[in-house]
Amino acid sequence: MLGFWTNSERLCDGVNRREWLRVGGIGLGGLGLDALLRGRARAESEGRRVRAKSVIVLFNSGGIPHHETWDPKPDAPAEIRGEFGAIATRTPGLLAGELMPKTAMWTDRIAVVRSMVTGDSAHSTSGYQMLTGVPHVPLSRENAGPGRPNDWPSYNAIVQALRPARGGLPASISLPRRMANNNGQDPWPGTDAGFLGRQYDPWFLDCDPSLPDFTVPGGELRAGLTMARVGERRSLLDQLNARWTAGPDLRVEGGPDSGLKPGVDAALHSLERDAAFASYDRYRARAVELVAGGAARRAFEIAAEDEATRERYGRHAYGQSVLLARRLVEAGVSLVQVNWMSQDKKRPNGGGWDTHEKHNESLKGWLMPVMDQVYSTLLADLSDRGLLDETLVCWVAEFGHTPRFNARAGRDHWGRAFSIALAGGGIRGGIVVGATDKHAADPTTTPVRPSDYLATVFACLGFPPETIVHDAQGRPLPISRGRVLEELLA
Repeated sequence: MLGFWTNSERLCDGVNRREWLRVGGIGLGGLGLDALLRGRARAESEGRRVRAKSVIVLFNSGGIPHHETWDPKPDAPAEIRGEFGAIATRTPGLLAGELMPKTAMWTDRIAVVRSMVTGDSAHSTSGYQMLTGVPHVPLSRENAGPGRPNDWPSYNAIVQALRPARGGLPASISLPRRMANNNGQDPWPGTDAGFLGRQYDPWFLDCDPSLPDFTVPGGELRAGLTMARVGERRSLLDQLNARWTAGPDLRVEGGPDSGLKPGVDAALHSLERDAAFASYDRYRARAVELVAGGAARRAFEIAAEDEATRERYGRHAYGQSVLLARRLVEAGVSLVQVNWMSQDKKRPNGGGWDTHEKHNESLKGWLMPVMDQVYSTLLADLSDRGLLDETLVCWVAEFGHTPRFNARAGRDHWGRAFSIALAGGGIRGGIVVGATDKHAADPTTTPVRPSDYLATVFACLGFPPETIVHDAQGRPLPISRGRVLEELLA
């Protein structure tokens, strides 16, 4: 049965009172071990639990149009509702856009939030808010770059700081492309670790898992260097670690006592030395570790998937990236963010969700068929593998789209109201939180802020929003200033 929920009262500054009543922990730029242990013990004593072992975030940069997905308005005038109708879903009383028939069969596992608000209609700054839970200063600044005062860490980085690496893999990975501003030159603010420090930057992988020769990004082997030989020469990793710790004055040479042999050993030594020098940053060094690893490297061997599974996701970059995300959480990664990958740059709006022109054509022609297929397949695949109950799946974007069409038959940016969907680990499906007016222009219930959404994600991972991190000046700050959406939680 469909349930509708609204938010509880908040303080006038938007901050919950309880989050300022708890402080604890030490350690510049992150949590001290004692703080982590105390926080977990407190969570257990207060009845909290870790609902999700991992999170997959499908971040649809460009903006998901809520009118054609989670908040259709079938009774609105044509210039508002658009040319597409609404369909019934598996949840009685819940309507969805007609272009998502496969997703409609999974709504019993999905919670929809219809009253999301950023109050910002610029990609990079509204995106900053959805990635950090903190409003950008100033709002609605397109092509904004990272840096102070907008250096709050992304949720990816906070997870990197809170969760240990597992199975030789980092806690957080973002793929298959960087989230860039409109000019494509600089990344969005809020995509890095900000004041936490570079050591907590999430891994970013620029890759295309649909390619026949796909392997660990940045970890391709040079000619003549076999995986068997890498396995025999694991001392390489010790040398890399020593080089990383000691700095640029450390020398790793290939003299008579080095154990290196001509041929493939020379290639291995070359790889090791190249990775040690500044031209290879620490991410490349980590990729080398993956190449020499076992279970971690196997997570990237997407060719090991059976053909039927790969076809279900779609043999394109986006579908295979989401399949790779499933493999990564299965291998122990706590959070994987999959950024939308356009299918054809020659199409209107670059093939993406920023549908300023030919909105209906874009949705029906390629956007919604791909999204409906990939999203529903991910939920089904996780369910079949017994992973959906422990994997939180977030379908989000930086904002929605305008209620009215523009002169180019498109919908423009809209941060005043939009929808997101949460499913799986810790989420009670078949419910809707919030509502909008008859044109889906503004919330008619208390708005849900990005800080509330992220507080809920952290809570599912076992970290209450009052968990403390420290900035560069040692000031204690909660990981979220939002309210956990308890009505969503199972």
